[in-house]
Amino acid sequence: MTRISRKSILVLLILGAAVLATAQTAPRKRRIAIMDFDYATVHADVASIFGTDVDIGKGISDLLLTNLVKDGSYSVIERKQIDKIMAEQNFSNSERADPASAAKIGKLLGVDAIIVGSITQFGNDTKNLGVGGGGGNWHGVGLGGVGKKKSKAIVGMTARIVDINTGEILAVAEGKGESSRSSLSLGGAGGNWHGAGAGSIDMGSSDFQNTIIGEATKAAVDKMTTEVIAGKDKVQAQAHTVVANGLVAAVDGGQIVLNIGAKAGIKVGDELNVERITKEIKDPTSGKVIRRLTSAVGVIKITDVDDVSSVASVVSGSGFKIGDSVKTVTQE
Repeated sequence: MTRISRKSILVLLILGAAVLATAQTAPRKRRIAIMDFDYATVHADVASIFGTDVDIGKGISDLLLTNLVKDGSYSVIERKQIDKIMAEQNFSNSERADPASAAKIGKLLGVDAIIVGSITQFGNDTKNLGVGGGGGNWHGVGLGGVGKKKSKAIVGMTARIVDINTGEILAVAEGKGESSRSSLSLGGAGGNWHGAGAGSIDMGSSDFQNTIIGEATKAAVDKMTTEVIAGKDKVQAQAHTVVANGLVAAVDGGQIVLNIGAKAGIKVGDELNVERITKEIKDPTSGKVIRRLTSAVGVIKITDVDDVSSVASVVSGSGFKIGDSVKTVTQE
């Protein structure tokens, strides 16, 4: 058996301590939410291309969300959380690109920053297409339409990372994409398009991305994603104290339901300690409880909130029970 010197052991201990210290002090990922992009500037173009009003702003935000989740630089809030808060606040589509309105939504979501954006171009270079008719860059030529001259699809967009406390724009990211192919139609070389009905569009589908407008959209979003990631250091973690004084009201599988919600300052993403009272100490003279001894049960993370209740998932611990108390936590 090889003998290890004291010096070698000391070096290993120092290295281990350094690794542990680095892990403990590593900053957490910045939490962000992404609003649906505003497409008012290209509204006529969209209607001309698809033959109806299609919410391409939602499709663009979904593509950006997918890219950021894959990259892992940010912790990104799910769309359903944003949709719920927007519905409760009667948030209109016309406010999508407004930093002040978005900051308000961001505060309610408990994120560090929120992204708003606008689509500035969605079609083609008009000088390359000689077809008269309807409005918009494609002059009424839809995905399967035929023009008089081949043209490339071009898509442009801008995203702004907004501070939730001040509404200040922390960083701007731009993306512009152009299809590598030219075609007489937006469908390009064999884009078997369908699915623009009901005012929605799945921009992540192969059907859409095989079209030349889909190719240009993906290129623009990928470019914008790179710039959004580059701006992450400008986003500051929002330290806040979660003043929680509630109880576990129900335990349903992996979900913990609490009897406190938004009115008590609880936000999606908050992590709270759950404790159980193990003993009550009473004043021998008055008989009043003067102290309660507790033991830690675990940590939970809020996933859904309404005014008077909230739902959480388990981060650590087990054996949660109705009546367990939820304690105040200060979060970085």
